[in-house]
Amino acid sequence: MHLLIIGNGITGVTCALAVRKQLPEARITLVSAESAHHFSRPALMYVYMGHLRPQDLKPYEDWFWDKNRLGLVHATATALNPTENLLTLDNGTTLAYDQLLLATGSESKRHGWPGQHLAGVQGLYGLPDLEAMTRDTRGISRGVVVGGGLIGVELAEMLHSRGIEPLVLVRDAHYWGSVLPSAEANLVDRQFAENRVPVRYRTELREILGDAQGRVRAVVTTTGEEIACQWVGLATGVTPNIALARRAGIETDCGILVDEYLRTNVPNVYAAGDCAQHRQPGAGEVAIEQLWYTGRMQGETVAQTICGQSTAYRRGIWFNSAKFFNLEYQTYGQAPAAPTAGLESFYWEHPTGRAALRVYFRAGAPHAVVGFNALGLRLRQAQCEQWIRQQAPVATVMSHLGAANFDPEFFPQHEKAMVAAFNRQFPQHQVVLRQRKGLFSLLRK
Repeated sequence: MHLLIIGNGITGVTCALAVRKQLPEARITLVSAESAHHFSRPALMYVYMGHLRPQDLKPYEDWFWDKNRLGLVHATATALNPTENLLTLDNGTTLAYDQLLLATGSESKRHGWPGQHLAGVQGLYGLPDLEAMTRDTRGISRGVVVGGGLIGVELAEMLHSRGIEPLVLVRDAHYWGSVLPSAEANLVDRQFAENRVPVRYRTELREILGDAQGRVRAVVTTTGEEIACQWVGLATGVTPNIALARRAGIETDCGILVDEYLRTNVPNVYAAGDCAQHRQPGAGEVAIEQLWYTGRMQGETVAQTICGQSTAYRRGIWFNSAKFFNLEYQTYGQAPAAPTAGLESFYWEHPTGRAALRVYFRAGAPHAVVGFNALGLRLRQAQCEQWIRQQAPVATVMSHLGAANFDPEFFPQHEKAMVAAFNRQFPQHQVVLRQRKGLFSLLRK
């Protein structure tokens, strides 16, 4: 059996490794136009900032691929013939396959702004983007970042690390308005302020202006302000890379349409990761999941089906993590940005504005916990998921908060303050903090 995988990101490589374990004799080939090897996409910013070397992006040494008999082809897939099971590459060669996985990932969104074609205008998704940013920001004094999501703050921090003034345009009233409640967003805004990164809220990009050499020289906002700059980072999201599938007649919408087994409408052709769109997502889930961990899970799941053990994809409890300059962020379960019918939330914030916790729970008895937001704190994923899965009452969770604390030893502990604040906000519950037994408990006291 020849498994052909288009894309060598986390989804494609995870699938290849899982298939190799189950089918030692299978032939497995990964095709990628982006790079000759798999690399860690979330680590791109740290290469630009000088914390990592380019070679540190490789999770596996170069010998790993031959040892595991995984073929790597550095080329662009230009045409797919699913009737004859043939893939054509830009070098003129064709590859026949028995099973095909489309793991083509995403590409940065462009919204048709005038001037978006200018030199010095880009997104940040892959290695070519890192190379372009390294080249085009050399010697500049200001860059404008468009967008208030995770990539936006990464771009701002990257510029800041090189002494380049970043200016961020955010269309919402506060940072990441579709995800963070205003209280949590205020903590992120403090990080912008402490690092002297100006932000224009309720402001969008209208036009990008160029100079005589075809390079960006300024942006014009929807407020009419013209801001001089020499580089523009577009951080307004990504869109599934579906061009190859669409040309081949595979059913697509915003992404490549798949069923619960990650199968497309074409026999022996699967899609997973950023490019896949679930025809019937689970309750409370989205149709397109564009996170590292969901890509890995989908790669593991589709490998089972490819190997003859049909396995439905089940994402499980949602989680995500990020870092806003010096502020770590974690979220688990349901954590809506705006008040939601049937849900209540408890919010605690440290007076310094460097730590906060929000616990979401159902308004009706037994007041089961459904989600968490943590900033400046580290929570144990397994413990949070266990509480959510078991529908633990909020009083139980609050009284055992120490079980979820994953901060290093001797870090400040805030559980007592959190419980006191909870009792003030929800006097009808009145919980008592339970200390954990043993040496760990003594250290935490």
